[in-house]
Amino acid sequence: MDASSGGDGFAVGCLLSMKTTLGDEFEGQVITYDRPSNIVVLQEGLKSNPQSRRSIRFLKANYIKEFSFLGQSDDPLDLKKCYLDLNSLQSKEEAAVRQAEIDVERIGVGVTAEAQSIFDALSKTLPVRWDKTAIVVMNEVRVSSPYLAESVTGGTPAANERVRKVLELERRRLQSRGAGQ
Repeated sequence: MDASSGGDGFAVGCLLSMKTTLGDEFEGQVITYDRPSNIVVLQEGLKSNPQSRRSIRFLKANYIKEFSFLGQSDDPLDLKKCYLDLNSLQSKEEAAVRQAEIDVERIGVGVTAEAQSIFDALSKTLPVRWDKTAIVVMNEVRVSSPYLAESVTGGTPAANERVRKVLELERRRLQSRGAGQ
């Protein structure tokens, strides 16, 4: 069996050792193979304690660099052996939703790509948020359109100067990137 077989070797219950084109190496049991999408679904975590938690991996078959057949096992979809930790799944879902909400708040609405780049650069070293089209840094300094050093207002002189420096460096970086294209 080799990865170029088009999935012919992905029979349900097969135990496989795999290497991906991305460098991952793992062992798993084939749960199913979907030929139209070329996706193999594997159950990992079989080697350790058979009663321990297991992970499910969806893998596009063309990312499989090589695999070897380790043997055949019982039906992985046997309902008597399946267990879902609903609390763990729910906490993962809640964490993903929280992260998505945080990510959305970092995207400016009605601002230019340049303004978003400036926001992103400031956010690497300083706490920032959007207030409509103005960037609020450290909850005290505001950077308004056109996002130049002269557009920086509020805050202590030290905070104001720090924001100006980061803003000027990012503007230079954006200009050099634009000139290089």
